[in-house]
Amino acid sequence: MGKTFAVIGDPINHSLSPNIHSAAFRELNLDCSYIAYRIPKDELSEGIEGLKKIKISGFNVTIPHKVEMMKYLDKIDESCSLIGAVNTVVNNDGLLKGYNTDMEGFLEPLKKRNIKINNSNILLLGAGGAARAIVAGFAKEKANSITIANRTIEKAKNLSAFAKKINLDSKAITIEEIGKSVKNYDIIVNATSIGLQNEPSPISLEGIDEKTVVYDIVYMPMNTDFLKRAKEKNAIVIFGYEMLLGQAVRAFEIWHNMEAPYNAMKKALLGGF
Repeated sequence: MGKTFAVIGDPINHSLSPNIHSAAFRELNLDCSYIAYRIPKDELSEGIEGLKKIKISGFNVTIPHKVEMMKYLDKIDESCSLIGAVNTVVNNDGLLKGYNTDMEGFLEPLKKRNIKINNSNILLLGAGGAARAIVAGFAKEKANSITIANRTIEKAKNLSAFAKKINLDSKAITIEEIGKSVKNYDIIVNATSIGLQNEPSPISLEGIDEKTVVYDIVYMPMNTDFLKRAKEKNAIVIFGYEMLLGQAVRAFEIWHNMEAPYNAMKKALLGGF
């Protein structure tokens, strides 16, 4: 009997996950399928019942269900409880265990390039759901400090308090306050949605150089204005699709207990652009 996997969310038709996972199944000759399943915001409990009925083996969770889904889990791993959101679920005979692959997915491209995170100084733009996973990742890898810049300072302050709680030195500022200070950071991350609509970069990258790592988690379009400016300065650039791929690889490994076919998944993902 083949296994079925899914991604749930709303909207869901633009999800690249079915392509990525189907390519992995083909590459390894696995008898599995992966579907996109739209569950509107207030229909999550019925949706989960439906997934259990078709004996779904596992599923990914995307907007708007990543926090709400926590209520329906029988077990959670530590990344889930730390981040307070779930994006990958395993169904074991009706018992649901949740994981969050945002943190590992985010760190993966940095590790692939052997970038030294330990003792580095980070500038993080944005304080939403993804930003929390990113803070947790930098804390785990023992970064020196993180400055969280957000349009509304309140959200930045909340996230900064979370960083301190998990032993990462942190301060909160508004995006306007960054000014010329970008040159003081080793790694600059855009975790806002700025760039999705081809908007100009949220900050000036004046003063960075070829040692600065500039990472945008927006993956559509691939070349955001933020990254184009980083390239002009010969910075080390990390694309949003690499985080998406890192998350998919981790989900694959959780579900199948085997190494994911990274290159096949990367090809399928880039084919979707």
